[in-house]
Amino acid sequence: MTIPKPLYVPALIALALLVAPIIGLVSRVRWGTLGDDLFSSASMTALGLSLVTAACATVVCVLFGTPLAVVIARAARRRASVLRAVVLIPLVLPPMVGGLALLALLGRSGLVGKPLFEATGYSLPYTTAAVVVAQAFVAMPFYVITLDGALRTADCGYEQIAATLGAGRWRVLGRITLPLVLPGLAAGAALAFARALGEFGATALFAGNAPGVTRTMPLAIYTAFNGVGVTQDSAVALSLLLLVSTAVIVLGLRSWRQDAIR
Repeated sequence: MTIPKPLYVPALIALALLVAPIIGLVSRVRWGTLGDDLFSSASMTALGLSLVTAACATVVCVLFGTPLAVVIARAARRRASVLRAVVLIPLVLPPMVGGLALLALLGRSGLVGKPLFEATGYSLPYTTAAVVVAQAFVAMPFYVITLDGALRTADCGYEQIAATLGAGRWRVLGRITLPLVLPGLAAGAALAFARALGEFGATALFAGNAPGVTRTMPLAIYTAFNGVGVTQDSAVALSLLLLVSTAVIVLGLRSWRQDAIR
């Protein structure tokens, strides 16, 4: 197909809309003091908290998202469509609404949080665990949808052969199904980690912005431009780090998929 030349104009505008803000961000970086800005005490605290909570959220996604992806991939078409729509909701939900939904469920006066608080005195919001819950909430769809796609495109013939030879369901799942989709599982985990690392809205509302407890990198960046916490130069340095991390993960996944296709 020969592309009509006028299409290049809106295409270039769209590309500029995507790339120009990144160029603007890079232009704000003070390269001479980048190391000091990035490795300041407040920046390292936010960076360490982000890495730990994002890793925990990714583990949560793998532990609970893998069974959900298997159920969706092997469900009847109508049931699978409904489940996929439910999984996709956090993707399109405004981030603050996601935080409000978590508070309505797990807050001190929430549906589950209230009886939990009355029975144990424990309140989840505004703790480091709340950061993990908020990150898992927004990252789970990335993991489930990626693994679901891998499961649906995997060859089911091996499962059927193993079943006819007498292998039980757990044996087929553990020895045939999951090893077949291991690249998809790893890709979904990488995407979930990247999404959890950049999570802001739900975390701000559900977990708050306490230094060293719930102030992750995105919250430190936001706080810096309100004159609190890290300096604005450190915020720009952290933004650059998030940008590079995301680019590395995306490019790594694309390279991996192309190698797999070859």
